[in-house]
Amino acid sequence: MKITGYLRQNGDFGTRNHVLILPTVFCVNGVIRRIMNEVPEAVGITHDHGCGRGGRRDLQILFRILSRMVYHPNVGGVVLVGLGCEVSNTKNLWPSIKDAGKPIVIFNVQEEGGSLKTAEKAITAARRMLEEVDRQERVPMPWEKLLVSMKCGGSDAMSGVTSNAALGAVSDWLVEKGATVMIGETTEMIGTKHILKKRAKDEQVAERIEKMVEEADRLTHEIMGPLAGLVISPGNMEGGMSTIAEKSMGCILKGGSGPINQVVDYGEVPAERGLVLQDGPGSDGEAMAGLAASGSQIIFFSTGRGTPVGFPILPVIKVSSNSSIYKAMPDDMDINAGILLEGESLMVLRDQMIDLMVRVINGEKTKAESNGMDVFTFMTVHPPF
Repeated sequence: MKITGYLRQNGDFGTRNHVLILPTVFCVNGVIRRIMNEVPEAVGITHDHGCGRGGRRDLQILFRILSRMVYHPNVGGVVLVGLGCEVSNTKNLWPSIKDAGKPIVIFNVQEEGGSLKTAEKAITAARRMLEEVDRQERVPMPWEKLLVSMKCGGSDAMSGVTSNAALGAVSDWLVEKGATVMIGETTEMIGTKHILKKRAKDEQVAERIEKMVEEADRLTHEIMGPLAGLVISPGNMEGGMSTIAEKSMGCILKGGSGPINQVVDYGEVPAERGLVLQDGPGSDGEAMAGLAASGSQIIFFSTGRGTPVGFPILPVIKVSSNSSIYKAMPDDMDINAGILLEGESLMVLRDQMIDLMVRVINGEKTKAESNGMDVFTFMTVHPPF
């Protein structure tokens, strides 16, 4: 079973070859939209960050996420658009992206004569970059260069029984192939610390797991008080779930059964292969940004209630936990794990998912990609001032 990708200068492989139109700050979102209207073949991101926030942690996350979008293996070139006076201006961001090994063109609205002139220049640059990037061809890609993330959202009572269990089977298969599998959503590990620690490859990883889950539990109680044990969405409850512990037991199934080799920070690139945990939020948009920033080239996304969200620069494969939502949202779901409730075996479903994954890695579009269901937002600690 062969996979192909786009080889980058640093040795990474991309499953896609996008030209990314990236703003440094929310003030230029309108410029980004104007560029995308004229160059729809590129991928544009807008966000509400870049200024008006302080604190070391928020600044660390801001610069990490923006720089990792530039470095991402699925990105072949970048048109970076700034305002000029923001915290994350292009001058401040440059040291963290200058070694990305790909074409980067920079525009600042305050230096180019305003928003319209900036958009006009960026449109020309994006078109030229597309011509350059499109000349690159796919080459054979080693499994060891693949990072697949497992995510769940809009879960129901069947998610742990079907779709998350199937993701776990795929995870084990990928790890055997030498690939890296990542799961995040720390709040959805609350109540499973003892299980995860037993799977840690060594005491250091076990200690990191304990600290990570305990801190998530502490913050949840600080914010929610006596309702902390019920920190699940209305959709989760309507889908038959009752507590965060119940949700967590299903959530961790996505990582399969192998040892946990590393725990990384939000958006941090792992140094280990195999199964890796990321300390990040459960909210879908913020979670996907962290997984993408860590280098994931593809995401499996399990859902029981049904959610169409994708991510701008990487394919997201939607796995429904039940046949009802698969039939109700045929334009959004890629594969149906509900067949497990109808007598199909887990291994048959696993093989179907692997076959789809290989096709997607090799260029086939997911439903979220085809529908343009991109969502981009990332975690913050403090409110704006």
